[in-house]
Amino acid sequence: MKKHSKAFIAKQKVVDSSKKYTLDESLTVLKEIPNAKFDESVEFTARLGINMKHSDQQVRGTLILPHGTGSTIRVAVIAKGDKLVEAETAGADISGAEDLIEKIKGGWVEFDVLITTPDMMKLVGILGKVLGKRGLMPSPKTGTITMDIKRTVEEFRKGKTEYRADKQGIIHMAIGKKSFDINQLKANILAVYDALMKAKPSTAKGVYMKGIYLASTMSPGIDVDVMGMN
Repeated sequence: MKKHSKAFIAKQKVVDSSKKYTLDESLTVLKEIPNAKFDESVEFTARLGINMKHSDQQVRGTLILPHGTGSTIRVAVIAKGDKLVEAETAGADISGAEDLIEKIKGGWVEFDVLITTPDMMKLVGILGKVLGKRGLMPSPKTGTITMDIKRTVEEFRKGKTEYRADKQGIIHMAIGKKSFDINQLKANILAVYDALMKAKPSTAKGVYMKGIYLASTMSPGIDVDVMGMN
């Protein structure tokens, strides 16, 4: 039988795995869990009642968290001419045209979001094998294919973040750091919850929001009562 560390056991004792917590209770419990030696990310997980085999039930989009994620977002831009200058002025971490496309084609993906202009998508499309499996392909749904490069770069640097359901219809998102105060975490969580509810596909049948869970990087999951989110 696998032996768990004292730290793991101490964290497990704080969370009652048989209980559904209100949002306020879950955040209080999260704060009571012993801290790791670094500032852990706080993860929000939502289990949705959607069928990902149907193209009209894809749930994907972006939102700006009121208090950001607490992490630095690395922004890359593929554009030409004035739009390339716009990207650099707005604070993009890396920008380029065919040169950057070739770099990414070779396997370089040291960025968190890729923004491009519509006229470059024909060239960016060849990066599907590299970007697709990492969820980094620009998309109109996330606002990452745009002519407004300056505003888009600035929004992502301020905390705009993407959500996307996986093949099981589950959303995983970092919504802050454990060092955030409870009110900051709560505001970010409610912003995500509101965005997901608005993104509900009209063709989804039955219960849409099936489960919500919170956890920090090194903590057990906390089951949040969905009924108490409204």
